[in-house]
Amino acid sequence: MSTSLNINRIDCATDDAPRAIADLREKLSPRGDVVGPRGREKTIAAFGAPLSPQQVVERICEDVRKHGLKAVLDYTAKLDGVTLDAKQVRVPREEMAVAHARSDPEYLKSLQRVRDNILAFQLGILHHDATLRKPQGIELRLRYRPLRRVGVCVPGGAAAYPSSLLMTVVPALAAGVRDIAVVVPPTPFGGYNQELLAACHALGLSEVHRIGGAQAVAALAYGVEGIAAVDKIVGPGNLFVALAKRHVFGEVDIDSIAGPSEVVVVADATARPRFLAADMISQAEHSPGASILITWDPELLEHVEEALIEQLIWLPRGDLARESLERHGALVLARDEDEAVDLANKFAPEHLHVSTSDPERLCDRFVNAGAIFLGHETPVAAGDYAAGPSHVLPTGGTSRWASGLSSNDFLKRTSVIATSKAGLETLAPDIRRLADVEGLSAHKFSVDVRLEPIAAIEKSR
Repeated sequence: MSTSLNINRIDCATDDAPRAIADLREKLSPRGDVVGPRGREKTIAAFGAPLSPQQVVERICEDVRKHGLKAVLDYTAKLDGVTLDAKQVRVPREEMAVAHARSDPEYLKSLQRVRDNILAFQLGILHHDATLRKPQGIELRLRYRPLRRVGVCVPGGAAAYPSSLLMTVVPALAAGVRDIAVVVPPTPFGGYNQELLAACHALGLSEVHRIGGAQAVAALAYGVEGIAAVDKIVGPGNLFVALAKRHVFGEVDIDSIAGPSEVVVVADATARPRFLAADMISQAEHSPGASILITWDPELLEHVEEALIEQLIWLPRGDLARESLERHGALVLARDEDEAVDLANKFAPEHLHVSTSDPERLCDRFVNAGAIFLGHETPVAAGDYAAGPSHVLPTGGTSRWASGLSSNDFLKRTSVIATSKAGLETLAPDIRRLADVEGLSAHKFSVDVRLEPIAAIEKSR
């Protein structure tokens, strides 16, 4: 095991710092056109050509749209190495019930507590109908209704993720969505994982399908035999899942186009290096995952690097985390607190951990972050697993305009307008004037016909 760490070091006082920061931001941006050697080999084996990830996704989605479940099963065999027939795709309710019955009681209690935490938060922020009544006889309403049917993608490649199931399904339940379809890869960590199936049962889910990747996204978007089309697709996944969600957007709604997990830590001299190292590794172990420390205390950088090396030696996923830290991580020395805040806002990270003596003082200055974790005692894992807000968050710098998943994302809003004759008379002059400017005479007439005698209307022509 290596006793050194080849992590990127950036000193903002040097001339080459702007270029180094730009390169780091570029690494975190959502490009979607890079794939490793193993991925290229699998692509050539499945498609007979070195297609780009985008081309792969377009091919898969089009095949599923045209050929339905047959295409889904063909790609499941080619890409996942699992041969299923139509009857084996949907997980029987009885199988989920058995998995639940065999689960560790303490695990089931944790599921219940986390579910309750998420549900309480999501219900607390849920939008409600609003009404505005004006004295002239005008009533305006904003009405919210839950989506009819939602598809949830749960990863299952390198690890099992019941937390992702909770963080996507519970907000939908809080919004009142009744019809939820879960897709999860047919792997030991996915559709055949007992803890995940037990979590599905605990949440009252009845529709779980053992399919993953771009083919699962396409099945949810277009509908195939045994899986009705949904109105929205949410949940994390690999590059191909993200690109497939982008491809079907417009046919259905999506939550986001998520990239690798990431954290930016802003810390001062009061932070504990072992804590910071643990937070950085916790995101890096997703592999890929990006972890960046920004501080204006040079001694802290040295101590954190020492702690990283120490923890990477004994943590079970240390090798994977090391690779991520060396490829996508950085230790950044800012000139002062203001520069550290500015850099964090430029990175616009998924997770922002503020480990300073007075994090609340800085909180309002951070305007770009999917989720902010305040204080030395608040690890990112608190939000990843149990606190209540969803851990499905914008990545790749998109938090400058995007937000994390919430119960309100499963609502659609409709405006309702009612005017009395007196109310319409109040609005009429402005309606007529704008209709004249735009040359839309029928719009103007639809007002006149209600307010003016027919003779007066005909006379004005």
